[in-house]
Amino acid sequence: MTRFDPRDILPDALVERIRHRAPSVDARNVFPEEDLAELREAGYLSVLVPADRGGAGLGLAEACVLQQRLAEAAPATALAVNMHLVWTGVAKMMRDRGLDELRFVQEGAAAGEVFAFGISEAGNDLVLFGSDTVAEPLAGGAYAFTGTKIFTSLAPVWTQLGLHGLDTASPDGPKLVYAFVPRDERVVTRDDWDTLGMRGTQSRTTELHGVVAPADRVVRRVPPGPNPDPIVFGIFSTFELLLASVYTGIARRALDLAVAAAEGRRSKKTGKPLSQDPDIRWHIADMALAYDALPPQLASLAHDVDAQADHGSRWFSLLSGVKHRATGTAKRIVDDAMLVAGGSSYFASNELSRLYRDVLAGAFHPSDPESAHATVAAAWLGPLEQ
Repeated sequence: MTRFDPRDILPDALVERIRHRAPSVDARNVFPEEDLAELREAGYLSVLVPADRGGAGLGLAEACVLQQRLAEAAPATALAVNMHLVWTGVAKMMRDRGLDELRFVQEGAAAGEVFAFGISEAGNDLVLFGSDTVAEPLAGGAYAFTGTKIFTSLAPVWTQLGLHGLDTASPDGPKLVYAFVPRDERVVTRDDWDTLGMRGTQSRTTELHGVVAPADRVVRRVPPGPNPDPIVFGIFSTFELLLASVYTGIARRALDLAVAAAEGRRSKKTGKPLSQDPDIRWHIADMALAYDALPPQLASLAHDVDAQADHGSRWFSLLSGVKHRATGTAKRIVDDAMLVAGGSSYFASNELSRLYRDVLAGAFHPSDPESAHATVAAAWLGPLEQ
């Protein structure tokens, strides 16, 4: 078997160009159009698409490695592309299990289409298990969607929006409807992405005013609430693992910058590099000990998804757990990296300052800390008594 080398898809020169552009993208609060163009040209949008449909034919485990590498260069670019990769990952996972409703996602990604993720809604802590968006059934199996989605990454550039809404009108309802809609005049994208960090994702608010998903783009109708439908597991598994990969990449970059700072700074007291200071060495070691645990966890769980391993009821706690650990660990590592680097890291022009702002977003992605703890507690202690 040929060993996977992420540099075959993300060569060093491309990574460095993306890294070079990241400060300007953040400072100007714009979408990284040049990054997307180069990634599309490199076939990055179709890495999870099977070879027989025009893609690279990689598995989720390899995509996680690629996302770590991309996030080391530009976290916001990686997080934005993540949402496209989620849908291609769901399509792959379902096809691997004999379900081909998302063939159009695979073929579209291979042709250069950009798929965005329209699930999050303000105040909807049910996330995948409920929706405030109205899914109105139309003749022939189509649906019209009306509602507001938040944190819609890739907002300026997506061509298809994967979303869900609640159908309460059909005789067999209520049903959560998963579908894809095109960008047209019934979609309003607010220019409201003025955030502390992850500015290049341009995850703007999206208003849906009766936008129609044709019948052949309505992929699943499932009961609201927790359920074992493959699309629910597919979204949750790919979302959590790819998201954790982005923050693991941030952690690695912060650790590398801390090492470089320790080797480059000298103590006035001793005349030696700070890399020889016992306290600094302890900080670096503590950061490395924490970081080293993340890539193997991601690799193991992503491989299990690819191999269709059976973790039964443990799956959701394992997936939410690795996301929680990755985002929390990345934040602690960035905090320590800034201490090692010293006061210069407090300036906005310093890369660690940008990583410090970017890494804060990790707590707001599903599963948030409260949800992760509730999921893991239920896995070990059983559900709360009613």
